[in-house]
Amino acid sequence: MKTTLKIARTELALLFYSPIAWFLLIAFLFQAGLAYTGAIESILTSQDMGGRNLQYLTFLTARTFAPPYGIWPQLVSKLYLYLPLLTMGLMSREINGGTIKLLYSSPIKVREIIFGKYLAMMVYNLALVSVLAIMVICGLFNLQHADAGMLFAGLLGIYLLLCAYAAIGLFMSCLTSYQVVAALSTLVLLAALSYIGQLWQDIDFVRDLAYFLSIEGRADKMLLGLITTKDIIYFLVIIGMFLSFGIYKLQSDRESRPLVLKIGRYMGIVVLALAIGYISSRPGLVGYVDATANKTMTLTAGAQKVLKEMGDKPLEVTSYINLLDGRFYYGKPDQRNTDMARWEPYLRFKPDIQFKYVYFYDSTGDKNLFKYNPGLTLKTLAERYAKSMKINLNRFETPAELRKTIDLRPEENRYVMDLRYNGRSTFLRLFDDQIIFPTETETSAALKRLMQAKMPMIAFVRGESERSIDKLGDRHFKYLANQITFRYSLINQGFDVEQVSLKDQDIPAGITALVIADPKMAFDSASLRKIRQYIADGGNLLIAGEPGKQDIVNPLLKPLGVQLMDGMMVERNKDFSPELVQPYLTAAAAAFTEKLHSDFEDSLVIAMHGAAGLSYTTGGPFTITPLAMTSGTKSWNKKIKPDENMIELAEDQVEPRGFGSAVMIVGDGPAADDAPKAKAKKVAPVVSDPDPDILNFDPAKGDERGPLPAVLGLSRSINGRQQKIVVSGDADFLSNTELARFNIKTCNFDFSTGIFSWFANGEFPIDSSRPPSKDKRVDLTDGGLTLLKVLLMGILPGLLLILGSILLIRRKRK
Repeated sequence: MKTTLKIARTELALLFYSPIAWFLLIAFLFQAGLAYTGAIESILTSQDMGGRNLQYLTFLTARTFAPPYGIWPQLVSKLYLYLPLLTMGLMSREINGGTIKLLYSSPIKVREIIFGKYLAMMVYNLALVSVLAIMVICGLFNLQHADAGMLFAGLLGIYLLLCAYAAIGLFMSCLTSYQVVAALSTLVLLAALSYIGQLWQDIDFVRDLAYFLSIEGRADKMLLGLITTKDIIYFLVIIGMFLSFGIYKLQSDRESRPLVLKIGRYMGIVVLALAIGYISSRPGLVGYVDATANKTMTLTAGAQKVLKEMGDKPLEVTSYINLLDGRFYYGKPDQRNTDMARWEPYLRFKPDIQFKYVYFYDSTGDKNLFKYNPGLTLKTLAERYAKSMKINLNRFETPAELRKTIDLRPEENRYVMDLRYNGRSTFLRLFDDQIIFPTETETSAALKRLMQAKMPMIAFVRGESERSIDKLGDRHFKYLANQITFRYSLINQGFDVEQVSLKDQDIPAGITALVIADPKMAFDSASLRKIRQYIADGGNLLIAGEPGKQDIVNPLLKPLGVQLMDGMMVERNKDFSPELVQPYLTAAAAAFTEKLHSDFEDSLVIAMHGAAGLSYTTGGPFTITPLAMTSGTKSWNKKIKPDENMIELAEDQVEPRGFGSAVMIVGDGPAADDAPKAKAKKVAPVVSDPDPDILNFDPAKGDERGPLPAVLGLSRSINGRQQKIVVSGDADFLSNTELARFNIKTCNFDFSTGIFSWFANGEFPIDSSRPPSKDKRVDLTDGGLTLLKVLLMGILPGLLLILGSILLIRRKRK
C-alpha cells in the first residue's frame, strides 16, 4: 500500500508540474462558469419578465443542471475529450523513456504500478469534480430551495464516470509507447463503448451484452437524482476490468506465455465482468436511492400502493406489435431495452414482472394504408415493410396465426400490451398524443383492473336521442367514454361504460353513476319513474341539458331543486361567437382532484358551446354547490325563445349549434369521416326573433347578468352513503369537439375526469400527482449575475492561473 501511495504522489507531482493539467483545469472552470451563468441568466430573464412566464419556472434545479437540457450533459461531453490528454502519458511515458525496465527490475509489483497511477488520476478527477462542486454551491445559494440531493447525486455520477474514463485511458496507455497514439486510441475506445449499445439490439442474446458494455447515458439516472446499485456496480466493474487488462498487459510483457493463455486471461476477465453486471442488474437485486427532494424519480404513492396490493403473484406483460401499425417503431426489436427502461420504475417495486413480445402483421384502423398502396395484398404489403426495415418477416405471425391466440381487431390491431395476473387480463394501450405511452395513471388503472372483479361502471342513457358513446361526431361522447386511442377516455382511466335504454331496461344495480346527456325527446312515464326511483335510492347522477331543452330536462330536475333557466347564456368575446361561454372553476370543483386544484389556481376555464344558466333553491334535501360560474362582467343569460320550427334531429344526426339561420354540414376532417352523414329534415332559424345586436344586455327583455352557475354539484347522505349529483346547463363540454379543442387553454379534460372521480370517491382515476416543486425562483439580481460571471470566469480561473504559474516556475528553477 505504501508503494502504491508513493507512486501516486510521484504521478500527481508529474501531473501538476506539467502545464496541461493546469490548462485543462482552468479551461474547464471557465467553461463550467460560462454554462452555469448562461443557464441562470436564461431563468432570470423569464423571472424578470414576470406574468405568465412565472408559471413555467418549476424544478429549476433540474432545469439548470440535469439532463437533457441542464449543464451536466454539456460539461460531461467536454470531459470526454479532456481525460485522454491526461491519461495518454501514464504508461506510454514509462515505456518510451525506458523507465519501465527499471520498474520491472525493482521490487515493485505490477499491480502496485497500475493502482498507484490510477490513484493519482482519481485525485485529479476530484479536482475536476471540485470545479463542478463550485457550480453546485452557487446553485444552492442562487436557487430558492435548491434540490441538494439531486446535485450531490449528480456529482457522484460524474466522478464515477471520470474514474471509468481514467481506467480506460490507463489501459490504452499500456499498449503503446506513443502518447498521441494512446490518446487517440482512448478516444476511439470511448466512442466504441458509447456506440456499442446501439449495435445488434435486434438479436436477443447479444442485446443485453452490448447494452451492458455501453457507457452512453450510464450516469444519467444519477445526474437526475436516482442512485442505483446497478449503475454503481457497472462503473466499478468497468474500472476493475480495464485495470485488470492493464495489469495483465504489463505482466505479459515480462512473461513468455502461449498466446492462447494470454487471450484466455482477457476473456476470463470479460466473462467475469459480464456475469457480475448481469447478476447485479436483475430487478430483485437492484437497490435504489431517490435523492431528489420531491422523489420525482420514484413512482407516486398511488402507483406504489397498487403494486403492493398485487403481492407476490407474477404479472405477465405481452406486447403485441403490428408491423403495419404506425407505432411499430416504438416496439421494434432494437427498442427492447428502451421499453424495459420504461418499466424499470415498476420493476423496482414488483421485480417478478415477466415480459414477452409478439410480432405480427395485420390491417389497422388507418384507412390510408391500402389507399396509397393500391392492388397490394396484406402479405405483399407486409413484405414491403419488412424489406424496407431490413427485418425478417418470418418472425412475424400472420393474422390467422395470431387469432388462434388472441383477437386484436377490437383494438384496431394496434400496438397494445396484454397484462395477465391471477387468471385475469386487460389491455394497456398506446395513445394518439405526444406522450404516446401510458403514464402512471393509465398503467395503475390497468393493474387495478386485474385485481378488482368489478370496476366503477358509468351507464349512459340512450333512447331519447341522447349523446352517443359510440360515435365520433362533434357532439357525441365517444372520446369521453370509450375511445381506445384517447388517454382520458373513461375506459383508459379505470372505469367501465355501458348504454342503457330505459324504455325496455331497468337501471343496472350497483353502477357508479348514471349519465343523462342532452335528451331531445321527453321521457315516457315509465322511464321517468325509473329515474326518480334511482334518485330516491341514492344513486349518483349526471344530467347535462342544453338551451331549448328546458321542457324536457326540467321535469327531471324539479325534485332536486334545480332548473334550467329560460334562454341561453352568452359571453362577450372578440375571438369567439357569443354562445361560447367560458365559466371558471369554483373552489368546490377544485377539491375533486389535485389537477383541478392546479387548474383552479391557474384560472383555467371550461369551454361550453351553447349553455343554459342554472337556478336553484336551497333548503331542500340536497346541499347544492356551484362547480362552475360564468364571468360577472362579460356574460349574462339572454332570454331567447326557441323557434317552434326548430330543426328536428334524428339520433344519428349532427345538431346545429348556437345562433344562425341554417344548418352547416361539414364533410371533411377526422370526425366527419367517422360520423354518420347528417340529414337535416328542415332548414329553419334557430332563433325566432334574432336580435341584430345580440350582445346588448337588455334587462327589459328579461336578460339576467352573471355570474351564473353553469354546473352545480348536489350531495346528501342517504341509505348510509353519500349521494352525488352533477347538473350542467351544457352537454358540449364533454363532447368530442370540446375535449379536442386547442384554441383555448381549457380544463375540460380535467373537469370531466374530476366529476367521475368524485362519483367514484376518488378511487379512479388513480392519483399520480406530485407535490409542486419548491425551487421556483432565482435569488439573484442582474448586478449579482454580473459579479457571478466575473467570479466564475475571471477571478477563479485567474487564481488557478497564478497558482499554476508559481508552481511551474518554481519547478523550472529547481
